[in-house]
Amino acid sequence: MTKVVVGISGGVDSAVAAYLLKKEGYEVEGLFMRNWDSMINNDINGNPNLNNNICPQEQDYNDALETCKILEIPLHRIDFIKEYWDYVFTYFLKELEKGRTPNPDLLCNKYIKFDLFKKEAKRLGADYMATGHYARCKDNKLFRGIDSNKDQSYFLANISKEQLKNVLFPVGELEKSEVRKIAKEIGLNVAEKKDSTGICFIGERNYQAFIRNYLKPNPGPILNVETKEQIGTHTGLMNYTIGQRRNVGISGNEKRHYVCGKDVKNNILYVAFGDSEYLYSDMCVVEDVNFISDARPIDCTAKFRYRGEDYPVSLEYIDNDHIKVSYPERVKAVTPGQACVFYLGEECLGCGIIKEIYKDGEKLFYL
Repeated sequence: MTKVVVGISGGVDSAVAAYLLKKEGYEVEGLFMRNWDSMINNDINGNPNLNNNICPQEQDYNDALETCKILEIPLHRIDFIKEYWDYVFTYFLKELEKGRTPNPDLLCNKYIKFDLFKKEAKRLGADYMATGHYARCKDNKLFRGIDSNKDQSYFLANISKEQLKNVLFPVGELEKSEVRKIAKEIGLNVAEKKDSTGICFIGERNYQAFIRNYLKPNPGPILNVETKEQIGTHTGLMNYTIGQRRNVGISGNEKRHYVCGKDVKNNILYVAFGDSEYLYSDMCVVEDVNFISDARPIDCTAKFRYRGEDYPVSLEYIDNDHIKVSYPERVKAVTPGQACVFYLGEECLGCGIIKEIYKDGEKLFYL
């Protein structure tokens, strides 16, 4: 019998993935992965950081245990706490210090889930590894999930073609509503469990309060990008992202405003009001390019953020690690540090990390 080890997270998607595989006749085992332990991570002064003790992973593990009991499959557990810190969290902090907005999920998939986790699954005797991602894999190519509102191919765009081998995405062919329906019909304990949102190691906590445990606050001026007038004081550039409009720190101003740029050298945060031209760009340069597909198109589409819309783009290949991405339909709030993910129709080709932003040939955002 063909054996599949499923990444059981304690959520409904991975639970239904395991159920579907067992129903198809596979020998199924679960594997729970723990990446974060607040008790061993230190704050900026080197002291154990005890403020993170509401991390929900233990509850997730208990939910995963109950799920596997219902499905009558074994559950294994493995810790990648040190590896997550080394490969994902330290990168996250370094990017924030540069004034960029990193996406740790892409690195987690590349270095943890589809590398270390997959190796552990193989050690357990797996012929295949499976996850609850809303994506599809056919002929060792990555495609969007059927449910356009839940498609997670964006987060998988940084893995390699080799890492995609012998991987199954059972819920990628389903709508989220169907997954919930199946979970309820078979009596899964997580059938109505709320989906996790935001950055996994921050969870429901206040973002700025969490970051203060690791990076020193560095307040500076907030300037109106058009008038250069100071209109407020920011708490540190690492706390803001391009396009942000909530909790910017401008009191007494009712007009809708957005973060549109950062001057890291001078510690200045720039804000634009209304649907300002300062929020738009027509070209970016991406670095750390990764392709899953063999295709190298000149014209394709791209997403500049998860759940963002697709935009037609033209690619100019600078070298193996850099691509110039042009988008004649100007795009709002393209953000350094985020992934620019390339698509040809339904196929996800790969991605690059946004390094520089341009409009009319001029470099923007002062990074």
